[in-house]
Amino acid sequence: MPITMRQALALATAAALLCVFPGAVPAAPVPDDERIPVDVRRTTLLVRDIDASLAVYRDALGLHVIYDEYIGGGEDEDGDARDPTTRLVLLRANDTFIGAIGLMQRLDTDTPPPAENRRAMPGDVIIVINATDLEERFPKIAATPGVEIATEPTRVEYPAPDGGVIPVMFSAFWDPDGFFIEVNRIMGTPAGSAGDD
Repeated sequence: MPITMRQALALATAAALLCVFPGAVPAAPVPDDERIPVDVRRTTLLVRDIDASLAVYRDALGLHVIYDEYIGGGEDEDGDARDPTTRLVLLRANDTFIGAIGLMQRLDTDTPPPAENRRAMPGDVIIVINATDLEERFPKIAATPGVEIATEPTRVEYPAPDGGVIPVMFSAFWDPDGFFIEVNRIMGTPAGSAGDD
């Protein structure tokens, strides 16, 4: 059965990643017969100070900025320029369409006080990021202003669908706005991948 261009690109990317990161589990699209007509495009975080957030997501985590614009300006009824109301920055890892993180700062409202860093509760968000270089990257994350470490890299085991375990090097922190971020290095076969059936 012939493969699509997207599948060919995914296979080439996976092969290249395995050469660079032996033993790593790269992201890959699901087979065509499992695809649904919905993609999770991005998660947008409302933040107090985008520059402080960029120090985490761009500088420490290494995500690439693909969009950085001021929105909501234009002109008033007299033709005078209005200040923009929002700044939006979009960042991506290894996919050009899915899994992006947005950072949005409201410029026309007072900055709320810092959030209390606490265990995540209903209504909160937990963002999970996989980093094949976690042990080397983590000190940079920990040194970023406004970051509070919850857990330094620690090996944990999650139950696997087949009854075994999925070993993961787990770490977690709160970003400057109190969002809880897990940065993990998966050392086994991730749930939902071809190897867990």
